[in-house]
Amino acid sequence: MKDYLIIGGGIVGLAVGMTILERNPKATLTILEKESGLAQHQTGHNSGVIHSGIYYKPGSYKAKFAKAGSESMRDFCRKNEIAHDICGKVIVATNKKELPELEKLYDRALQNGLEVTKLSKEELFEKEPHVNGVQAIHLPATGIVNYKMVAEKMAALIRDAGGVIENNAEVKAIDEQFNEITVETTNETYKAKFLINCAGLHSDRIAKMAGYLIDMKIVPFRGEYFMLKESKRPLVKNLIYPVPNPDFPFLGVHFTRMIDGQVDVGPNAVPGFKREAYNKLSFNLRDFSEMITYPGYWKMGLKNSKEGIEEIIRSFSKKKFVENARNLIPDISEDDLIPAPAGVRAQALKNDGSMVDDFFIINGRSSVHVCNAPSPAATAALEIGKEIVDKIERIKNR
Repeated sequence: MKDYLIIGGGIVGLAVGMTILERNPKATLTILEKESGLAQHQTGHNSGVIHSGIYYKPGSYKAKFAKAGSESMRDFCRKNEIAHDICGKVIVATNKKELPELEKLYDRALQNGLEVTKLSKEELFEKEPHVNGVQAIHLPATGIVNYKMVAEKMAALIRDAGGVIENNAEVKAIDEQFNEITVETTNETYKAKFLINCAGLHSDRIAKMAGYLIDMKIVPFRGEYFMLKESKRPLVKNLIYPVPNPDFPFLGVHFTRMIDGQVDVGPNAVPGFKREAYNKLSFNLRDFSEMITYPGYWKMGLKNSKEGIEEIIRSFSKKKFVENARNLIPDISEDDLIPAPAGVRAQALKNDGSMVDDFFIINGRSSVHVCNAPSPAATAALEIGKEIVDKIERIKNR
């Protein structure tokens, strides 16, 4: 019997495993990953940003863990010689109507203890000469990294510490008793004293398998990207974000310089008809049926119908997508954008149609379940790992 079983080989599951073995070097630990490799989903399909924590409610997990996580992620990358760049980002008001929301973001940055600077139009153009903006704020602590490389290093450290990582191990059933959990996978049955659910897009199902009924369901949102062709990359120096729409729970199309020099443009946010819906035709009957019969999905859709329709139109019309992107960088055309791989955000949705706005972690009898960990979870992974191990210790000592 193992001391710990972790379900999910993304960056959060790996961070948890690494933290457990750092604190308990003699512990036996196995990570179960249903795919043939690690970091195949949210970790390997994100924008690679080390977030500062500006958008999140003061005092929330997201606010605390993003700020601390940006520092611990930088330290981890430095220590392990992983390429990264703390390049900073600007959030840009493209017209005077957006200035009140920009001011709110500035105030929130101060509340969250972040370094932030207001930029006049002239100061903005010094940092990003090709941007369209009347004013901006600058966050120097924002950075970029390849999170798949981070995950690979975490996995190597886990193995070096005696941990085991099993790929192609999809979980089919869980029997949780006090001090003993049995997990059946496609290949083998595992027993452990404690279980940690870091299954991302399937975290709600794993919690349900373990016997926990929670008032939420994971709804996948596909984020579609383009990338600038190489000759147009100089239009973007670092990271350029719009002032987000306060009535829509996503950040809007932005420009992100990647660690390899590529510049991504996106994402939009459209519902996926499969948990892992990486293209427009992705479809799974079980996933679709669960989503379409969930009352919260329809309530959320009605509340955000105008913005949602606009996102879907941009999904099918490159012209509309480019029009939206040109609000920030006017000097691009349709020919300048090349399709890039999409990502999928695992967003927890409540029965009343509201999105779970923070990381959502629940305690079981002999388990912990991370049931909502969208962005900035990659930035915050090391901090989430510490929090989960703290929870494990409290559960064991109660």
